[in-house]
Amino acid sequence: MQVRILDAWNRGNGNRGQNTYLWRDQAWTLGGAIKAAGELSGLLVSVKDCFDVAGAPTTLGTTFYRTHRGLAKHDSWVVERLRAAGAIVMGKTHLHPLAYGLTGENSEFGDCLQPGQPGLLTGGSSSGAAASVLEGSAEAAIGTDTGGSIRVPAALCGLAGYRASLGRGDWRGGAHLAESFDTMGWLFRHLGDGPRLGALFGSVEKGVPLQRFAVVDDDFLHDCDPAIRVGLSRGKRALEALGLRACTIALPWWQDAASIFTAIQASEAAGHHAGHYEAFEPGIRQRLEWGASLGATELGAWRQRHADFRIRMDSLLAEHELVLLPSTPVMRLVAGEDHAPTRARLLRYTTPVSLAGLPAVNIPCRGAGGLQLAAAREDDGRLLHLAARLENL
Repeated sequence: MQVRILDAWNRGNGNRGQNTYLWRDQAWTLGGAIKAAGELSGLLVSVKDCFDVAGAPTTLGTTFYRTHRGLAKHDSWVVERLRAAGAIVMGKTHLHPLAYGLTGENSEFGDCLQPGQPGLLTGGSSSGAAASVLEGSAEAAIGTDTGGSIRVPAALCGLAGYRASLGRGDWRGGAHLAESFDTMGWLFRHLGDGPRLGALFGSVEKGVPLQRFAVVDDDFLHDCDPAIRVGLSRGKRALEALGLRACTIALPWWQDAASIFTAIQASEAAGHHAGHYEAFEPGIRQRLEWGASLGATELGAWRQRHADFRIRMDSLLAEHELVLLPSTPVMRLVAGEDHAPTRARLLRYTTPVSLAGLPAVNIPCRGAGGLQLAAAREDDGRLLHLAARLENL
């Protein structure tokens, strides 16, 4: 076991400068490698640095919180669960500051780059989580997904990703960005591992097989890279080959999703980081200040629109069981380019699932990006078991 951990550690050290981890300690990891029996026994896991690990700082991707919060006295719930299941924590991974972004860029700790492709960003905010799995220093990585923070890096890096239903898991010892949307989840290599990993957060019963799914129509895909459209067609055929019935749906009412999401997210994030806005990079500071400026009446209107949207999404899933669409409309994010306009483009694809609190799995498509397959809330088990049958798409 010790040799295996050191091999993984060395693979991570082979990618110096790509900013996979914000905190690591070899002696600490080896000391925690107890031979506990459990469903994740011996699994090498990295943890996003918005969850407490006893004895380590929790930075939230900022130098301010690294100093302000000091060293954690206790493990977060998710780290306690990992240890109880026999997993080995390899370190705490890089994230977009405050988990408030989708690119993996970080002006203080450096941008997170893809191991093996240093000209490309991992995507975020679970940036180091994706990098740790790509480089082999972890076999699976704990991430979070508020507005796409697992789905986006998973798609850009060719990995499987699972975002749990809203409310699964316990956020004790974890830092929220926007509690109306924050979910926990995993980044990993093989879809077949999804049910075993997903059990960390709640029941993953196989249940009665899913029978039908809806695919977004061409109008929604107007800004999608051609290769990703190819991947969507491939995913549709693969689900049909498993016996599921497909239909194509028009979703013009989804055009409001990103606006509803960004307003509520900004307001809640502003509350969590009140008094500290000046400590953060300008783009994030501006969003926090905007969120703080939203009055009760305006915010109430946004929350009513959120409630209405969620009802419509519940009806959609009751009718179709699953929705299939790309996780991102782009194949890659080139390091050093201006990605400010990219945020809105990405959010259009991810926020409908976020507003509804749905579980989703990113299905990697070789050479064609990634697809998000979403199910009704708390239908995580059936979703994960179905996705496990889509390996090698």
